[in-house]
Amino acid sequence: MTTRDEGAAANATPSAVALGVVVVSYNTRELLAACLAHLTAAVDQIGLPAEIWVVDNASNDASAEMVAETFGSVRLLAEPRNLGFTAANNRLLGPWASGARACPDRVLLLNPDTEIDAAALRELMTTLDRDDRAAVVGPALHYPGGRFQHAAFRFPGLIQTGLDLFPVPRLLDHPINGRYPRKCYAADQAFEVDFVLGACMLIRGEALRAVGPLDEGFFMYCEEIDWCKRAAEAGWRRLCTPAADVLHHAGGATGQPAFRAAAFVQLWRSRRRYFARHASAWRRAGFAGLLRLGLASRLAGDRWSARRGRIDPAELAARRAAYREVLAPLDPDLALRADAESGRAGS
Repeated sequence: MTTRDEGAAANATPSAVALGVVVVSYNTRELLAACLAHLTAAVDQIGLPAEIWVVDNASNDASAEMVAETFGSVRLLAEPRNLGFTAANNRLLGPWASGARACPDRVLLLNPDTEIDAAALRELMTTLDRDDRAAVVGPALHYPGGRFQHAAFRFPGLIQTGLDLFPVPRLLDHPINGRYPRKCYAADQAFEVDFVLGACMLIRGEALRAVGPLDEGFFMYCEEIDWCKRAAEAGWRRLCTPAADVLHHAGGATGQPAFRAAAFVQLWRSRRRYFARHASAWRRAGFAGLLRLGLASRLAGDRWSARRGRIDPAELAARRAAYREVLAPLDPDLALRADAESGRAGS
């Protein structure tokens, strides 16, 4: 690993600061540059004592070099391999949560495909500071051009799983699918939620120390859901404040081809892990049945498409392999822990 401050993440013990920011990057050079330009301007405008960190997951697009050359106030951890989104965040969250490094008063997790301004950052901090039982606050999000984007959700259950696997267009934007009504965002007042989207989440330092860092069993996807669930179980509140509005190029950090086998596998294995950790036995069984049925349906559709020449044999084989990998065994210790906790209410 190379770093602008060699060994800083492991050895230095700076004084606690008002805000610590972690941005994890992977081949998002242009988006990252825009993200950091807006972020550093916002921090400077507020005049906030802050540490801004970029953890680069072995990007091959010169992202790390761009950060080092362009953003002198930003601290850089350039990893020699892709740690995954969660473990990369934990390069800072772990030491902060454990006390190995002085934990900032507030910790902002920010995706490189976001742009935040001073007004939004100030509103997030004000909302968090106003409620001493709030573990995390998220903003409203919008797509480029201003189109609305859901920024907070109910904890996932079987209905949401079913709609992900068997979409019903008129229900996808509905509360039955875990979405909060648009009127909650239009009211422009903070409202309590189950979890906020991990693209932008401001965490209270005290809550990070109490709940712990992200679970690295989630390579990517669902890590923020799991963290918010653990916070809820510990009695912390989670809030969304629409008065803070952040631009999110959704999917910009991962790209959005028609089918990305690796991302598909990570998404559904992460969802399996979430249900194994937090759902009751019958909900785990229901989720497993829905997932198998959904994958079987997708495979049947893929075979139909292959017969009509819409996808080639190599693509069909890749999809079939991805579906098998989704269903491969999880960590057996996790299953044992879930069984031991099966009396706990699930989502």
